[in-house]
Amino acid sequence: MNYSIQELKDLLVAAKTAAHDAAVEHINKYGEHAYCGFAWTNIYGVKGNTKLGRAMKAAGYEQDYTRAFSIWNPSGLGTQCMSTKEAGARAAADVFKAAGFTAYAGSRAD
Repeated sequence: MNYSIQELKDLLVAAKTAAHDAAVEHINKYGEHAYCGFAWTNIYGVKGNTKLGRAMKAAGYEQDYTRAFSIWNPSGLGTQCMSTKEAGARAAADVFKAAGFTAYAGSRAD
């Protein structure tokens, strides 16, 4: 994969927009029905010291303790409903998958 810093920034915006839209749709349909929790999207298989990894860091992506590139609560919603946050994280992962990355949503209860 060969992405410019601007393309990676645009991809991050697209993923967060998809996450926000999915989370809003979810909360409008179900309300805050689930327990409190957290959700994120992880991108695997990109080392931080590679050309792509350095470009991702320059574009604002951050690595977590496992060295995966992680976007915490990609929807940006302030809800505590874990299922709503999961819907957003899955939507963000789908955007990254469509761009050729290995990406998955993760979550945990609070």
